Amino acid sequence: MNHELASDLTPEELVSVRDGHLYNDDLAPVRSDQRRWGTRDIAYLWVGMSVCIPTYMLASGLISSGMNWWQAILTVTLGNLIVLIPMILNGHAGTKYGITFPVFARAAFGVRGTHVASVLRALVACGWFGIQTWIGGFAIYKLALLQWPSLADTAVIGPFSSPHIEVNIAQFICFLIFWAVNVGIFWRGMESIRVVENLGAPLLIGLGLALLIWAYIKADGFGPMLSQPSQFETAGDFWRVFFPGLTAMVGFWATLSLNIPDFTREAKSQKDQVLGQFLGLNTTMPLYAFIGVAVTSATLVIFGETIWDPVELLSRFDRIGLMIISMFALTLATLTTNLAANVVAPSTAFTNFFPRHISMRMGGVLTGLVGIVIMPWKLVADPSGYIFTWLIGYSALLGPIGGILVCDYFLIRKTKMDLAGLYREQGPYTYTHGFNLKAMAALALAIAPNVPGFLTQIKLVQAGPFWSGLYHYAWFIGFILAFVIYAALMRTKESTP
Repeated sequence: MNHELASDLTPEELVSVRDGHLYNDDLAPVRSDQRRWGTRDIAYLWVGMSVCIPTYMLASGLISSGMNWWQAILTVTLGNLIVLIPMILNGHAGTKYGITFPVFARAAFGVRGTHVASVLRALVACGWFGIQTWIGGFAIYKLALLQWPSLADTAVIGPFSSPHIEVNIAQFICFLIFWAVNVGIFWRGMESIRVVENLGAPLLIGLGLALLIWAYIKADGFGPMLSQPSQFETAGDFWRVFFPGLTAMVGFWATLSLNIPDFTREAKSQKDQVLGQFLGLNTTMPLYAFIGVAVTSATLVIFGETIWDPVELLSRFDRIGLMIISMFALTLATLTTNLAANVVAPSTAFTNFFPRHISMRMGGVLTGLVGIVIMPWKLVADPSGYIFTWLIGYSALLGPIGGILVCDYFLIRKTKMDLAGLYREQGPYTYTHGFNLKAMAALALAIAPNVPGFLTQIKLVQAGPFWSGLYHYAWFIGFILAFVIYAALMRTKESTP
């Protein structure tokens, strides 16, 4: 692996591309002398992204499917180790060339075809942004109820409600308040995100450990869940749950494995991005998944019922001060995850669409608006299918994109790209009217095998056990197929600019 940074754009190259339609200041490569993120910054970024309610609850679906606690944590850990590989590989391009994900994808998909890859990633991020913002707003709502209990009696907003959830005016206002905090911090730029992540990471680790100690003391141990054996009668029963569970764990961060260049472009060196990602992701995710399992196990002893939702758990604390501090930490955890994982990617996708008219700031506002329109409270209210429909479903889309990017950058180009050419409409990455048709073909062919299983999962068709079983490996199948097909199509000399 080449650890050296590529040369920055020369003054002449900068003049030649800056007036084009593919360039603006937000998409411009970060100069090597402007990089501020070291190993600690990248690691803290991952701590901030990993500490969130979905991570806390990640192992719950696996345990409810029959795993014991250590099998569930092992599945989470292994999934993170696997997704770390494309994360580091795609992150290499960001660090070497200082470019964002949409600009990086121009090399493989074409200067217009990149929109296909970036929009698929952006739509998933907008969904996650809405979900996380609703969760953070709900924590604020729970805090507000301590001071003004009558808020629970405010009128229900009919069009926003469903059989699974009723949304009242107070809840929606708290959602909008947290929405404004997210958008406001992002408006201040990437450096503000770095500061928030660096301030929040140590606090979040400490408070997570404090919650673990509290549960251990209150329950005189972690409770019955950690002594519960797995519910599988045979090894075959275990594997039938393990593989789709593993795919879902990979799918959890399949999003960031694509747009990780948006962050590693700020890294000072390849060593910083590799070590930072390894240390931040593969320690925090297993730790917080274990905290979720252990604390939930203890709630059965403390409260007589298992409480997986940390917002509901913290609202039962009998000390007001402790509850306020805990809810603040929960809100901070949601904020740090949302800023980095769910705003940056769609913002860069939007600005890549119209570089001359949409800035990163405006892209962040558009992301926030989409996050409201999708009505995320309805997504959260019905958690059934979270693993098999949501996580695996979008991994079937994002896995093939990752396979194409890794193949193009490492196998086809040997990490060498024309930096100035990435910003030229008529240049080495124009292909056919801006689209690399071979990348489009590889993407479609790699997605196709998972479509029948997905349609079966959402009960639109009944495709049979073979396709349903295949769907359980969606990310792996999509990634590998796309890699192989793209490599075969691009091996001719004239295919590679």
